[in-house]
Amino acid sequence: MFAQRTWGGTVRQAFPQVADIVYAVVSLGIMGTMLRNWPNSQGYWRQTDVWAYVLIVLVYLPLAVRRRAPLTVFIGTAACTLCYMTLAYYHVVVVCGLGLAFYTVAAQCPRRVAAKCAAGSLLVLLWGTRLAEPGIGPLSVVFVTVTVAVLWVTGDRSRRLAERGERLAVLSEQLRLEQEEKAQQAVMAERMSIARELHDVVAHHVSAISVQTGLAGYVFTSDPKTARTALETIAGSAHEAMAEMRRMLVVLREGTSRAQEGAGDPTATPGLGRLDQLARRVEAAGVSVDVRITGAPFALPPGVDLCVFRVIQEALTNVMKHAPAANASVTVHFDEAAVRVRVADDGQEPVLGDTTAGPTAHGLIGMRERAGIYGGTVTAGPGPQGGFEVALTVPVSRDR
Repeated sequence: MFAQRTWGGTVRQAFPQVADIVYAVVSLGIMGTMLRNWPNSQGYWRQTDVWAYVLIVLVYLPLAVRRRAPLTVFIGTAACTLCYMTLAYYHVVVVCGLGLAFYTVAAQCPRRVAAKCAAGSLLVLLWGTRLAEPGIGPLSVVFVTVTVAVLWVTGDRSRRLAERGERLAVLSEQLRLEQEEKAQQAVMAERMSIARELHDVVAHHVSAISVQTGLAGYVFTSDPKTARTALETIAGSAHEAMAEMRRMLVVLREGTSRAQEGAGDPTATPGLGRLDQLARRVEAAGVSVDVRITGAPFALPPGVDLCVFRVIQEALTNVMKHAPAANASVTVHFDEAAVRVRVADDGQEPVLGDTTAGPTAHGLIGMRERAGIYGGTVTAGPGPQGGFEVALTVPVSRDR
């Protein structure tokens, strides 16, 4: 298939040149035959000799390369035509050659160049009208004048159409490049979204499993009941992590419609409907969590709901990792223009620690990226009463 396309492209590129060669050779043969056989019993024109044929050859053969050097071919053709008409040979046979040479200039050269060539063509052809048969001299003048005008107009229009086609080709290429860039940006945005989801799901559940594993190992022989409870919490965290991973795979493979089939159940997908469950899991890891909902709660858009839940989840995960003995509080406030979240703890160490407090903190970067998608903001730093605090504000009106 590729070879066929390459062959077809080669043929299309070579066709104009082949056509010009065929035209030059065929025209030379026709005009030479006309010159030899045209009756001249009245002696209007000079008798045909070798110089007449030489000049005809010089008029028509250069037309085979007219597209490559239009101005040079025109000048040579016009000069040979002028010599031919000055020697008073039968004049009609050279008109077509000069006309095509001028048309090529009008179709490929700037207008100021075409205007000069139009004047030159007209003068040469008007000089040839003196050879017209008696009685048709004025008609010949009108004919050559109209011919030059028509060739100029059609050539100029052809040039403008070619320029417009080139501009369209450039615009088409620019559009293609822009579409490719947008597609790449969309892919990158989707990759970042998947990375955020993976980080939030894996980091939270692995942190909970890590804490509970340590607890189970510590009390395995001294307090079997506590160890059993820790193992149950580990199993629950692993089960939830697998469920969320399956949900993500469904979204990636089959789109969001399948993932939203259980949207009627507030605990089917991550969101504020699972906030209490999240708090219990964190408490099982040893961090006391106080959850408060203030204002007049209303249903959030799915994207905002997931954003709020993930920010809370990440903040509590950081508490488990960096201040496991702290007490945490989660406040979700609904007002007319936004939903505001505050997650604070009373730990002595900054919960983001040395590995995540800097500008390269994956957790904090993920929070800010999530909030930024919905026009929200995230701040994180030491709380006014000590410990650490994460605050999220997402603009969303209840009048949707």
